[in-house]
Amino acid sequence: MRLADDKERRILDLALKALERTTDLHGTVIAREPRNRDGFRADAVIEIEANGQRYLYVAEIKRVDRFAALGEIRNRFAHDVQTPPPLLVAPRLTAEAAEKCRELDLQFIDATGNAYLRGPGLYVFVKGQRPNKEEDLELAGPEDKRAGTAAHLRVIFALLCVPGLLNAPYRDIARAAGVALGTIGMVFNDLVTRGIITGGRRKRDRVMLERKKLINEWVTTYPVRLRPKLSARRFKAPAPDWWQAADAAQYGAQWGAEVAAAKLTGYLRPDTATLYLHKVAAQRNLTKLVAEQRLRPAPKGDIEILDAFWDFDEQPMTQTVPPLLAYADLLATLDPRNLEAAKLIHDQYLNPAGAQA
Repeated sequence: MRLADDKERRILDLALKALERTTDLHGTVIAREPRNRDGFRADAVIEIEANGQRYLYVAEIKRVDRFAALGEIRNRFAHDVQTPPPLLVAPRLTAEAAEKCRELDLQFIDATGNAYLRGPGLYVFVKGQRPNKEEDLELAGPEDKRAGTAAHLRVIFALLCVPGLLNAPYRDIARAAGVALGTIGMVFNDLVTRGIITGGRRKRDRVMLERKKLINEWVTTYPVRLRPKLSARRFKAPAPDWWQAADAAQYGAQWGAEVAAAKLTGYLRPDTATLYLHKVAAQRNLTKLVAEQRLRPAPKGDIEILDAFWDFDEQPMTQTVPPLLAYADLLATLDPRNLEAAKLIHDQYLNPAGAQA
């Protein structure tokens, strides 16, 4: 979110006033929209005075309506030890979200007076504060649908994973994303309006300006808006390590989440297995997979099979899904070990300029 938006400025002002009201700690905005050495633009730098000391934070103003956003914010700042710690600034965090922030050691303040702050000589944890009726009306706003529909998310995924599609014909983008042709123009209009990309007036002149911002939006929205539409099916296998000998590609599938992390980074020992099954002969491949791997249906099984929602036909099918999707699935679990694996994927595949998404 950009502080040029009056709504976000208001949330920040209310959160700092609420912090002082519930904790007697005074906070000041000392910089707006600073960029770090990697080019990442935060919403603000905040200074909080406590016990005669001053504590600096990099603020991220965000309406948190899904837990995946918490893991993404935590991981986004974790790789840069030179910056002050991140501070989530939200309109309101529920008691459950506040507890999750503390588990993740993600410091926050909100506009109703809830807070978690931790540092040398500082520890604050306030939860359960609720807005009064006037505050509730002021903080309420229409749901942010930017980059939020399932079709929109499919297109953005294709643009992030295959950078060459940014200037490809609309038909090629629609085919790769599996959406109607008319969707592409709407997506580009939105991205240009928000300053995510520029160009489009002449052939092949589009440029991605805010790739990191678009990645952050996608990974926090995907688990809520697109993933539930992918016909998830759950199974159980005879042995927990069955996946090591299974060739996903022979079933028209690709590994996601924990198995993808294990294969991409060598860091994680998977407890669960996630497969994305492509639509070409999907039912026949699923039947073959279940039979050959001796899987049995189990509503709470540790194997999840979902429909793949992309078709990058010019790229050979790899054993794993694109790193961006593995990253999103890992973040959504909020499992600390998965967050560490997500950080490795981010640093190796998503962070460097021009890296594959």
